[in-house]
Amino acid sequence: MHGSKYLATEFFVLFIALPLSLLLPYDFRIKGISILVAFVYLLFVMFRKTSVRFRLHKGIDWQAFGKTTVLKFLGIAVITTLYVYVMDASALFCVPRHTPGLWVTILFVYTFLSVWPQEVIYRTFFFERYEPLFTNTNLFIFVNAIVFCMAHLFLRNTLVTVLTFIGGLLFAYTYTKTKSTTLVSIEHAVYGNWLFTVGMGQMLAFPGMDSC
Repeated sequence: MHGSKYLATEFFVLFIALPLSLLLPYDFRIKGISILVAFVYLLFVMFRKTSVRFRLHKGIDWQAFGKTTVLKFLGIAVITTLYVYVMDASALFCVPRHTPGLWVTILFVYTFLSVWPQEVIYRTFFFERYEPLFTNTNLFIFVNAIVFCMAHLFLRNTLVTVLTFIGGLLFAYTYTKTKSTTLVSIEHAVYGNWLFTVGMGQMLAFPGMDSC
């Protein structure tokens, strides 16, 4: 394992400097190359330098996880439904109503090509790699939520930033309790797919909202 100074520098470059650099007006091809290089480096570190393993822990309490997730989901569903209804009632459930085929496709694509990679990077890798830098668990969860919302700054949407920060807190807390990439990915997929379903997909760069 590298020393704390190396880890701190790596953390700064990958999770702070790179996301912030995407806000600068330079060639998108350079941005793409930067992201690709960072991703390849991250994969190398993940599989060669850390003890990250992708498997279900035998001691997972699925019942407790299910109850907690359902309760949180119900709260999120009520708040977001009211929000969309007040802000733009025509957008409420517009994609499943108008283009159900696209809706189903996006659910699968988002879950496996967006949610899972995000959780591998921002929870599994992040916690395994950088937890030694923090002595306070609550601070570590807060920092994780900050860098998670920073990864979405390129969307240039204040509400997205707020939502991803709140989501980051929820997902980091779940991962702290379960140490399971699978469980936190399920939770992330449930909330993210709901936002798209209820009619908030446009601000998250989901397709299909133009049909509403």
